[in-house]
Amino acid sequence: MKLKVKTLDAKAKGDIDLKDEIFGLDPRADILHRVVNWQLEKRRPTARAARERSDVNRTGKKYGKQKGGGTARHGDRRAPIFIGGGKAHGPRKRDFNPSLNKKVRALGLKMALSAKAKNDTLIVVENIDLKDAKTQALKGHFDKLGMGKSALVIDGEGVNDNFRKASANIVGVDVMPAIGANVYDILNHETLVLTRAAVEQLEARFNG
Repeated sequence: MKLKVKTLDAKAKGDIDLKDEIFGLDPRADILHRVVNWQLEKRRPTARAARERSDVNRTGKKYGKQKGGGTARHGDRRAPIFIGGGKAHGPRKRDFNPSLNKKVRALGLKMALSAKAKNDTLIVVENIDLKDAKTQALKGHFDKLGMGKSALVIDGEGVNDNFRKASANIVGVDVMPAIGANVYDILNHETLVLTRAAVEQLEARFNG
């Protein structure tokens, strides 16, 4: 499929051929759902466990006499009622580390890119090089390009430093290199902006 390439000033800069096996697939909700769930699970840290009675290193010797002490009867110092004792019914360790086949993950990313191309919310620009890191000037560029309320901008191997600084104060705009492209961020933004270098990097990523 062919797509118009623009500059940041929304001027025509020729065409680009996008591979149909990457940008022309029919998106499947079940594949996208699986990949997004996998991403969100992978970002969750390990839930730490509390030390229970069997995990506390304290004496098991009987604490005081059975009778005559004027206090309650206790078996050892690991009881939950003592300071430093084990926690009663504490949280258990939970490690969130799901697995998902690499082919499914790659297919999910292709379908996310195809969904943006199919919905006409994919914009390809020549580059995102800026001379000055001016936020107001960058907002003007975005207005000319017709971006939505939120946009994900993906560049090639690295992101132009001035562009990154200028976009940092714009709500709803995120920038990343091509290696960081993922299904969740693509679907979570209204508009996807790819540079010509980003398209080349993504196509090479799938070919490799």
